[in-house]
Amino acid sequence: MKHLRSLMRRPVSIVAVLGVILLTGCTQFTGPPDKVAPMLIEGAQDTLAHFRRVPDLQVIDRLIPGAAGILILPSVVKGGLVGAAEAGTGVLLARTPNGWSYPAFYMLTAGSIGFQVGLQETEVVMIIRNLGALNAVVEHQIKLGADFGITVGWKGIGYEGSTTTNAGADIIAVVGPGMGAYGGVSLEGAALVRRTDLNEALYGANAVPREIIFDGIRTNPIADSLRAAISPQ
Repeated sequence: MKHLRSLMRRPVSIVAVLGVILLTGCTQFTGPPDKVAPMLIEGAQDTLAHFRRVPDLQVIDRLIPGAAGILILPSVVKGGLVGAAEAGTGVLLARTPNGWSYPAFYMLTAGSIGFQVGLQETEVVMIIRNLGALNAVVEHQIKLGADFGITVGWKGIGYEGSTTTNAGADIIAVVGPGMGAYGGVSLEGAALVRRTDLNEALYGANAVPREIIFDGIRTNPIADSLRAAISPQ
């Protein structure tokens, strides 16, 4: 009983942990890292193509030309019972003098509490609008809206983020269908965590995001079509 009472005093952490475990198991991008990494790159390219077909999501092509970086999450799953968790893995690329960098892999995780029942999956494209925010992601695995004074705005299906609200945001998250029906998603406080297993699977041992994104010393032609697809055609 003493152990049970101790667990009951920590509902948020338990729900969040169980939720993330559940959600990462639901995503279509599962398997060995050497298989998942190319799948995520292909999924990111499919997400760009999908957003460009949907009028409410075509805003990405107005934001990309001025962006310092872009994070594409082909599958973000949110679900919960009493509490809720969100999870999804995607690719981060930076603008360089020679075009877009090769992608580094990151995972988005978030948790919340409140009476919430459901399971939804969507795609998210995060436009990183300045070098300060991009450096914070690469170097510090930040919590969005909580670390380094970085502000986050969002647009997309089910969202009414005003131009005024988003004008000064460091990161704009453009969200596809799904989360709006669930009741919305807030990226404030969500953590971006590097996926070392996927980075090493695609680029070799000890590959880190800075080498991939900024230094240009880690490359893989598997990602060339994605790099070419980012800028509006």
